[in-house]
Amino acid sequence: MAETFKFLEDRSATDSLRVVIEAREKLAEVPADYRFLTLNTSPAKDTQRQIYKLLAKYRTTFSASGHEIKSLYLYSSAPGTGKTTTAIALLNEFIIARVINSFKQSERPSSLPAYFVDVNELQTLFNKFNRPRVPEREASKAASKYYTILAKGTCASFALLDDVGVRTATEAFRSDIHTLINERVTTKKPTVYTSNIAPEQLSQVFDGRLADRIMDQCLPLHFEGGSQRGMRK
Repeated sequence: MAETFKFLEDRSATDSLRVVIEAREKLAEVPADYRFLTLNTSPAKDTQRQIYKLLAKYRTTFSASGHEIKSLYLYSSAPGTGKTTTAIALLNEFIIARVINSFKQSERPSSLPAYFVDVNELQTLFNKFNRPRVPEREASKAASKYYTILAKGTCASFALLDDVGVRTATEAFRSDIHTLINERVTTKKPTVYTSNIAPEQLSQVFDGRLADRIMDQCLPLHFEGGSQRGMRK
């Protein structure tokens, strides 16, 4: 446990603080390989130096009282450039900042400060419970998981929508994603999006209205270079 939370040592975290952060990361559905990852420990920081300089400043807004946190759109045409790694590091940083702030204020931390949404997985679930030949039990299970993800993605204070626009979306699925994004934009909840699609091309996958909603008050960050997959330590 002590080694797992080594990255928190400089924050003088107590054992109870570590336990709460670990619990919140699990509830956020962060993939196991990325749990406890931060901007400082992210392997992408060495290949995306300029972006990480900007994100070091962006991170400070997580702890600033009353400060509106901007949404981000991380994109590159090539896969494996560190978009998802970086986005998850930011999600983890948000959880850490919010939990620490709650402890300082002697308040109970939110049970869901942040949430990870794999849009590709979400679309797979949608397709599964809308196929006519899928057994009813499997379809019901897929539908339940699908709507749970949408609900958590909507209510979380901070959300990561990973792989936005990977596949052509049906009108019904696009409508659900639009509702999720629109609710987050309307309530000014920060969202980090990752995509292989440039902002100006997003309307080719989703309609123009949804593309505009995604980019509304959102800072686009282009990840350059080729794939770095397989280089994680």
